[in-house]
Amino acid sequence: MEQPFIPFNKPFTAGQELVHIQQALANGKLSGNGYFTQHSQQFLKARYGLAHALLTTSGTAALEMAALLLGIQPGDEVIVPSFTFTSTANAFVLRGATIVFADSLPHHPNLDTDQVAGLITPRTRAIVPVHYAGVACDMAPLLALSRAHDQLFIVEDAAQAIESRYHEQPLGAVGHLAAFSFHETKNIICGEGGMLVINDPEFAARAEIIWEKGTNRAAFFRGEVARYQWVDVGSSFLPSELTAAYLWGQLQQLGAIQERRTTQWQRYYEALQPLARQGCFALPFVPDYARHNAHIFYLLCTSLEERDALIRHLGQHRILAVSHYQPLHASPFYRARHDGRPLPHATAHAERLIRLPLYYELNLTDQQQVIAAVQRFYLGTPAR
Repeated sequence: MEQPFIPFNKPFTAGQELVHIQQALANGKLSGNGYFTQHSQQFLKARYGLAHALLTTSGTAALEMAALLLGIQPGDEVIVPSFTFTSTANAFVLRGATIVFADSLPHHPNLDTDQVAGLITPRTRAIVPVHYAGVACDMAPLLALSRAHDQLFIVEDAAQAIESRYHEQPLGAVGHLAAFSFHETKNIICGEGGMLVINDPEFAARAEIIWEKGTNRAAFFRGEVARYQWVDVGSSFLPSELTAAYLWGQLQQLGAIQERRTTQWQRYYEALQPLARQGCFALPFVPDYARHNAHIFYLLCTSLEERDALIRHLGQHRILAVSHYQPLHASPFYRARHDGRPLPHATAHAERLIRLPLYYELNLTDQQQVIAAVQRFYLGTPAR
């Protein structure tokens, strides 16, 4: 009998998501900022101690809101890791910014914070650390740089980082602004969705206006103004109530979802540790200051050729494992705009990193199949 196909990711329902969607229909309000939007926002604010949080149509939209709030314009510079998704940089490119790419750490895809001070110029307006795989960047040096330079803001790209922490502080609550994603590949999902966190009260009132297409509509519905008007720039950043209803069902099961993912992540780590000790690959590195959320389980192979061979080998066993980001500084869009500095660690991670299947409905039998296939590759079989 042919082995069942094991996908890399699988969208899922964990509780009452579909019931909540039916309730949204019964409520007679499908546009944004209704019952489920407000419930989800209040839950997230209370859980992570956030002063202000707004659901968005995506993590990308949250980053684009951040760029608008900071008033990014042509001539401004924004420091971004090269090893990240396009949205991290594109949100600021859309406002005319020049992206200054920073390299990764040698042992982890996260931003090498020791490099950042040397990249700051009088034109630098923001630093955008990405918490790759839900593992915190070292934020203390970045916050110190922000304090030392006037009007230099920290925007956390926490797309992968719900439930992760830096020391005891939830990620997303550390910088001036933060963006989360609830894309179907994340721990908590609603298809496409996100959240902007506003930790600096200077931005709170304007964020709501930008979120509401440049109007004071939200204030109007709270009875704070007699009528709502166009008062600033903005766009359609609110998700629908259908999206928020699905998200609310996921948030109600957040503990159970995280418990299952953590168990899966730890099972991979323990089973593959003997091969890592033999030097076959490196396992995910988690520094002492970070508490991760089991978002991604990856291996760092010894070379591009080995990584690609391992992907083919797993494919022959009906297992979909994938690489991840290609370095943005060398992308077709940005390579001519990059200042020419080599970023060797970002390039190495792009060539060596492989992500193994990890999702809510991954059962024990299928995960053991993945582990066994990786072990066969390194112990030597004809399938290699």
